[in-house]
Amino acid sequence: MSGNKCIIIGSGLGGLSSGIILALNGYDVTVLEQGAQIGGCLQCFTRNGLNFETGMHFIGSLDEGQSLNRLFRYLGILDKVEFSRLDATGYDIVHLGGGEYRFANERNPFIGQMSQYFPARTDDIVRYCNLVDKASRAYSIHSLNLGQSDSRAVQKYQTHSINEILDSAISDPLLRDVLVGTIPLYAAVKDKTPFMTHASIMDFFNKSAFRTVGGSGKIASALACRLESLGGRILALKKARRIVCDETKAIGVETDSDDFYPADFVISSLHPVATMNLVDSRLIRPVYRERLSSLPNTSAPFTVYLSFKENAMPYCNSNHYCYTSESPWGGEIYDEQTWPKNFMYMHYCHKDNAKFAKAGEIIAYMSMDELRQWENSASGHRGDDYIAFKERKAQKLIMAADREFPGLKDAIDRHYTSTPLTYRDFTGTPDGSMYGLIKDVSMGAASHVSHRTKIPNLLLTGQSINSHGMLGVMISSVVTCSALTGESGIIDQINKE
Repeated sequence: MSGNKCIIIGSGLGGLSSGIILALNGYDVTVLEQGAQIGGCLQCFTRNGLNFETGMHFIGSLDEGQSLNRLFRYLGILDKVEFSRLDATGYDIVHLGGGEYRFANERNPFIGQMSQYFPARTDDIVRYCNLVDKASRAYSIHSLNLGQSDSRAVQKYQTHSINEILDSAISDPLLRDVLVGTIPLYAAVKDKTPFMTHASIMDFFNKSAFRTVGGSGKIASALACRLESLGGRILALKKARRIVCDETKAIGVETDSDDFYPADFVISSLHPVATMNLVDSRLIRPVYRERLSSLPNTSAPFTVYLSFKENAMPYCNSNHYCYTSESPWGGEIYDEQTWPKNFMYMHYCHKDNAKFAKAGEIIAYMSMDELRQWENSASGHRGDDYIAFKERKAQKLIMAADREFPGLKDAIDRHYTSTPLTYRDFTGTPDGSMYGLIKDVSMGAASHVSHRTKIPNLLLTGQSINSHGMLGVMISSVVTCSALTGESGIIDQINKE
């Protein structure tokens, strides 16, 4: 067993899962969390007794033998959290051009359902599913196996955009648009986001889809309990101020409270730019810092959190992706008249088989440019103009949702809001980006950030390192920890569970 000390910065999914993996492999793990509450985007917040999600709204591939099931079992939390299955005949529903298109779980039901909407395009739908299968399986580690990756497929699907691949494979433009109708899940941008990103996320959710009963904070709590049971420590209100280095390596982390935590290894789950801001070392060259700072980030969210009147809103176990324009692309480009071009609407699950929803949310893209006058202000001290701005936007978004779901507005008891400023302060991502750094095919390898840094014992993890969402973050944890323990060891451990 190792016995090496590892300090992990950040108690989100990446930090906690990395901590458990290393603790299982004999490392002495301490997680430093800047806030009072752990969990990062797994956190929930409470208003009037109701839990509201902040980021991880639903999860996929949780059925027996599937990737998240195997990861949760390995981490020791599979039986510690209750999940509620989304509607297998339509876990996601795309509202586009006056039509509603249900995404069914599993390959054959998905093909059958889509063929009902596009009866003359079954061959194209099968071809699409084959593309998703081939791309999602190209990386062996994404399948949690030790087989060789298909390097040619990886190269193709990482360097060609979603729309480029689909344009060449599917002739019907409406079918193409419907198939990418869930792109807000990863804030895809036309001509930029790799098809690999789309395929990995589609495969993840199409296998099976669930909500976490009581909110994703239950996952964070289970991960924390598991880490502590393995001897790990999680210290809240310990904001990292500096990653301290000598001439050759990192030697520990200093916090705002003037505490110093010595380390043999440091893992940061912060945004890569935020991590580099903590490092003052000649080992990190200016050109590397400049490259990270120049990389674009994914879009930011404006969210309206809804508290419903008692027994007023029937519970819906599907997620809705609604478009007010004719295309799913370009929702991040808007003006006052066209906003919102798209929004997501979903309910929270407070118990399995609920008949009525207690809470839910509506999410739309929002540019930080709308918030520049408040960007240097502190949360809770942004003034009446900011409050009025949020309420105006909230009402506009609620009305857009009410047009798609008549009666929604009347079922709302009260609502709350968050802006990209809220998300920026909460997650530490530039301009409140939802999913960190964007993957951009036009930039080639320059848009990908390695889990390794020029400081040999400083490693990075999180969705900016691998891919977006829960699976992307957890795979990044496996990749990062494998740099210390060896990939085959961790994958073998996962597959033995």
